[in-house]
Amino acid sequence: MNELFGTLSDGTPVHRWTLERAGVRVRILSYGGIVQSLEIPDRDGRAGNVVLGFAELDGYLAHPEPYFGALVGRYANRIAGGRFPLDGVTYALEQNTPPNSLHGGERGFDKRVWDVTPLEAEAHGVRLSRVGAHGEEGFPGRLEVSATYTLDESGALRIAYEAVTDAPTVLNLTNHSYFTLGGSGSTGGHELRLAASRYTPVDADLIPTGELADVTGTRFDFRQARKVGAGYDHNFVLDGGVTETPREVAELHDPASGRVLTVATTEPGLQIYTADHLSAPFAPGDGIALETQHFPDSPNHPGFPSTVLRPGGVFRSETVYGFATR
Repeated sequence: MNELFGTLSDGTPVHRWTLERAGVRVRILSYGGIVQSLEIPDRDGRAGNVVLGFAELDGYLAHPEPYFGALVGRYANRIAGGRFPLDGVTYALEQNTPPNSLHGGERGFDKRVWDVTPLEAEAHGVRLSRVGAHGEEGFPGRLEVSATYTLDESGALRIAYEAVTDAPTVLNLTNHSYFTLGGSGSTGGHELRLAASRYTPVDADLIPTGELADVTGTRFDFRQARKVGAGYDHNFVLDGGVTETPREVAELHDPASGRVLTVATTEPGLQIYTADHLSAPFAPGDGIALETQHFPDSPNHPGFPSTVLRPGGVFRSETVYGFATR
């Protein structure tokens, strides 16, 4: 179902698409590729929205920086100094978190209106697409990019990304939903399990040092499920690295409601952000972001998995959010 959700100040309409299957309902906006709501049942069969968001477009326009539910790029996460080298050329980006670049710059993919094409009814999905111009937010290359959102037969939400470029560039895409499996309120009681034996330590500006550190004996060890707590905005190095097909890498569980979220991905990293800096109308800790991705600042760390995309190549990435109760 497609409906008008609002209008930007320049008159551009923003539409909302609703997908329903197997007891799951998800609403997606053409603005920012935002997952506006995601309704799943609890252990008693009662449906509830498990992502943070707003009922009206004005909410997203007034609170852009938390990136509620958005598709972020051209480069998700941070690039140190807003600069990176590629083939002997140093590119300067928008330093929207001075002196660094975050989530694609001042007007990244999260603040663009995407073209939306519904898939055939049997596919239960929509395809969002746009063209990023050469030099957009400082990134090189004309980029043709798409993100396809589908609900599969189990009700899992699949997001499949694809992109091509006409010049060498860097690319890192993710969805920035904040999950709150209780439907509202603090996520302090949520339990997290990760298939991650290492993480990337960061400096005071949350830029990776380049080390891939062992989680053993640290607060970053979630290989056995435990309460998440606060104080996380870190990239975890997923066991197995880049894969051809999604493999399960994370499970988030809310004992109170019984809801379980599983995350499967082809990506090598997962950023856990416990939303310690959220402000009104939400509060710190009201959601947890699980951002499947390549590592932060990869263009400046040759030892990290490469984020370079070249002409003739095709960028592909897929993440699957599955839902259950126990």
